[in-house]
Amino acid sequence: MSTTTAPSSEVAPSEHSDGGHDDHGHDPFLAHHFGSAKQQFDAGKFGMWLFLVTEILFFSGLFCAYAVYRSTHPEAFANADQYLDPMLGAANTAVLIFSSLTMAWAVRAAQLGQKQLLVRLLTITLSCASIFLGVKAVEYSHKWDLGILWASNFNPQAHAAHSPALLVLSIPAMITVVVTAILFGVGKSRKSEIMSKFWGCLLIAALAYFGGVGLGLTVPVIEGAITGEAAHASAEAGHHAAEGAHHAAAAEEAVEHAAGHATEHAAGDAVATTAAKSGSLEAAAIEQAAIDRTYTGIFFSIYYVMTGLHGFHILIGMGVIAWLLYRSLLGHFGPRYFGPVDFVGLYWHLVDLIWIYLFPLLYLIG
Repeated sequence: MSTTTAPSSEVAPSEHSDGGHDDHGHDPFLAHHFGSAKQQFDAGKFGMWLFLVTEILFFSGLFCAYAVYRSTHPEAFANADQYLDPMLGAANTAVLIFSSLTMAWAVRAAQLGQKQLLVRLLTITLSCASIFLGVKAVEYSHKWDLGILWASNFNPQAHAAHSPALLVLSIPAMITVVVTAILFGVGKSRKSEIMSKFWGCLLIAALAYFGGVGLGLTVPVIEGAITGEAAHASAEAGHHAAEGAHHAAAAEEAVEHAAGHATEHAAGDAVATTAAKSGSLEAAAIEQAAIDRTYTGIFFSIYYVMTGLHGFHILIGMGVIAWLLYRSLLGHFGPRYFGPVDFVGLYWHLVDLIWIYLFPLLYLIG
């Protein structure tokens, strides 16, 4: 969490003798219902902490669901572990931790009134968020191509279906790149420094998404080259799962054959009796495999809900940081007024902290 110093109370607004505020010389960033900048900062920070408590309570419910399901069905987590790629999760963890550093640094730059540095650090933080989403898009699309979905939709396949999932997930980023590039050009043509810089920074952040996609596609290849294993662990897992499904189908066919054979030679045929017993064992194995598949599907329901909600919070944070970026270009922040940067920094640190808990719980504890 960032460490900040509240603005000095010496910047209290001047007032008329009748108690009304004097707009001439009044701090433009001090709301009229606050007596001083320090009071406004403290109230804002208290409100931000209350909001963060509600966020913690919200995610606590999800973590409780995770804990209960893990304690009752540990085999589902062990089975699901083979479908997750810890290296992609580790890459995203590193990206978010770095973004926390740049965000904390941005708060300090705002306190010191370093406008250019503040703009650069907020742009880097936005870019890190885009990279995170790019890696996540690769991970999601690959799972969807392999049939690693939620609940009853969980049906792992041996080979990826090469669906356009990654392209579909990247459409918002493509639109953002086009729109920001156009607005950047408009700002340049109108010689508007604020407009061109703002949309230029957002264009950089939008392009960073595709850097994240490249990172998500490259990490498994590097991992495979280093370990000598398959390029993507989950692909191998899907292959094993499909093999299991094939064996299960063969076993089911054997059961039907044995049952038919037993029916035809029911009277004292010892061979048919043995086959029927074997078929019963294989039927039990098939039933157990179906149960395991159901529980693993429930695990991925939890996985998609928790990571999806976290991604939604990342998007909200990106929107608010873009707002800070615009105000930074306008020169709104300085030693006397930096509360919004500090408050958004707290939110961003919480979002990063939640991921730091999600990563080991989902990717490492199998």
